[in-house]
Amino acid sequence: MAEATENVAPLGWSSETSSPFAVSWNKLMMWVFIITDGLLFAGFLAGYGFVRLSSPVWPDQMAVFHISFIALMTFVLISSSATMATAVGAALQGKRPTVARFLLLTVLGGLIFLGMQAYEWTSLIREGARLYSNPWGVPQFSSFFFLITGFHETHVLTGVMILSIIAGRWLKGRCSAEGVVLAGLYWHFVDLVWVFIFTLFYLI
Repeated sequence: MAEATENVAPLGWSSETSSPFAVSWNKLMMWVFIITDGLLFAGFLAGYGFVRLSSPVWPDQMAVFHISFIALMTFVLISSSATMATAVGAALQGKRPTVARFLLLTVLGGLIFLGMQAYEWTSLIREGARLYSNPWGVPQFSSFFFLITGFHETHVLTGVMILSIIAGRWLKGRCSAEGVVLAGLYWHFVDLVWVFIFTLFYLI
């Protein structure tokens, strides 16, 4: 038995502490989620690109969207990524008050982004955009808009709820630095996805 134990120990992991990839199981599962969810977003954007390239005409985004407003939304979300990074750094250094403050700032940035996205949705709906039709002549245009941005919105909303819970647990001393790091990975992923959406859907 001792020999068997010696053979296993050099691997440096157990089912209770870490994974065979030299990271905790929690972090490994978060990376698995990010990769699979990223592939799902990639599929949506690839489908959008295929339909757009195969369509003889396509609405002019500059005439449909409020691009300056969308750019401001993007700035808000990217800024929230910066506050999240600060919270993660502070958590790793054990700076408890700083972590809570920047987590709440990140939540605020997420809420502002959601409010701005809701305003953009409302504006397009008032102009007649629906899942199955729109005033700009290509039904798939609004279908992809509501699908892709709506799917991303659910991720932002989920992130806001997770960060709110993490902030509350951190203030009570019931959350480890790893919990903040994992929440940061998710939030950075959501922000990165939006950069691709903003570039491919609104600008190109």
